[in-house]
Amino acid sequence: MGLCNSSDSSSPRNSYSSTPMKAQEAAEQSRPKQPAFPPSLFLPKTPSLSQIGQILGRPLADITKFYNIDKELGRGQFGITYLCTEKASRRNYACKSISKQKLTSSSEIEDVRREVSIMQHLNGQPNIVGFKGAYEDKNNLNLVMELCSGGELFDRITARGSYTEKEAARIARQIVNVVHICHFMGVMHRDLKPENFLFVSRDKDAPLKAIDFGLSVFIERGKVYKDIVGTAYYIAPEVLKQNYGKEIDVWSAGVILYILLSGVPPFWAENEKDIFEAILKGQVDLECPPWPSISTGAKSLIRKMLMVDPKMRITAAQALEDPWLREDGSASSTPLDSAVLMRMKQFRAMNKLKKLALKVIAENLPKEEIQGLRQVFENMDTDGSGTITYEELKTGLHTLGSKLSDAEIKALMNAADIDNSGTIDYVEFITATMHQHRLDTEQNLLVAFRFFDKDDSGFITRDELRQAMNQYGMGDKATIDQVLDDVDTDKDGRINYEEFAEMMKRGTPDTFDHHRWN
Repeated sequence: MGLCNSSDSSSPRNSYSSTPMKAQEAAEQSRPKQPAFPPSLFLPKTPSLSQIGQILGRPLADITKFYNIDKELGRGQFGITYLCTEKASRRNYACKSISKQKLTSSSEIEDVRREVSIMQHLNGQPNIVGFKGAYEDKNNLNLVMELCSGGELFDRITARGSYTEKEAARIARQIVNVVHICHFMGVMHRDLKPENFLFVSRDKDAPLKAIDFGLSVFIERGKVYKDIVGTAYYIAPEVLKQNYGKEIDVWSAGVILYILLSGVPPFWAENEKDIFEAILKGQVDLECPPWPSISTGAKSLIRKMLMVDPKMRITAAQALEDPWLREDGSASSTPLDSAVLMRMKQFRAMNKLKKLALKVIAENLPKEEIQGLRQVFENMDTDGSGTITYEELKTGLHTLGSKLSDAEIKALMNAADIDNSGTIDYVEFITATMHQHRLDTEQNLLVAFRFFDKDDSGFITRDELRQAMNQYGMGDKATIDQVLDDVDTDKDGRINYEEFAEMMKRGTPDTFDHHRWN
């Protein structure tokens, strides 16, 4: 998914300083007052209620009158992002098209309204994607933003031969600046992760921009936040305790900095439950390789950002003044260990082949093996839509006497939702709930292998892997390259059955365990 256009963002509307709002207020006060003409001279007749959008509360608008919609750039939980071109200026933008049919509850509608408000509020600030406008029609809400053509954070880094602490500091400084701006302007981001940052262009020194504010909220004085939100690796411990404030954003930025310097997250496990347990313990490894070769200043900053007690955690403003993070700071220009980039590539790919193979097996299981699960699924699917929402899953599990916490149910939902639709279909439900030993039987592994091996050659080729992963929206070149590199142990450019079976039967790869990195 790409946002930001360098032609539109080279001179941000408000250059950020310690008092950006004062400058903005002064500009507002100096602006000449508009004459008070009778509204009837300019406004059309009041539209009927059927012409008013239920989300924005404004008249429906056809985006194609102003923009030409082009190729798809990416997909998310609620919609699709397209490349679009403004007809008047011929400039390229990104259009995030959110399907109104997928907004099934008042809370989801309110979340989208809030996202629009926050993006308007933050528009023009450095390191934050520019917001062009919102257009609501009968079927979709279309958000037009700047187009970032420089790629995702980790994609850009792992494409390099090497990089240095100084480059990691430059990237981290921009991420922390996003946190600082958000907090200064009364916003808590709540979902900082590498996927939510894109480079403006392919230029070497292109700036980084935050692109997704779907979970962000305006900070309310004195309010204690309890919603469990975010992405497993980057969630702060106080979120899991359901008692948090804006300090969670500094924690998430600290996790990203840790990955930038080591290639792996500080709290790693095979499943979300164990990840959460590691986060709550808060024991950060800064001793095993590559940490002995990382500067003391970098490790000191990470410790301050990853303090378990949020009251003891450094603020974003303080972090920007840290001797290592400052633009003229002490970060080293010596290239980092090449293993850092290798680890980062492996972490990014996350063995998507295994996840897809489990789905294929579930689709082909005998009916007698899944008959009971079919009834469970139908009982949970209370509206008969053929899919299970998070609320339906939560209610169904509690009805069955489950003691899973909200965080664990969200983790199950995220793990099961393979196509990122925001709901779980029947096959995804079976994939997530079938007992593992049934999935690992020889017969089931052969079924999955043959799904990929389209020509029955006994090997999964690169093209066959690409076709299968594209079918499920997983087929970007970098991911396919990494999957092939991880599974193809004899390095002949293809995957045989033995390699495939070994991949399916093993747990967490050693390559993801930074405590065993030599």
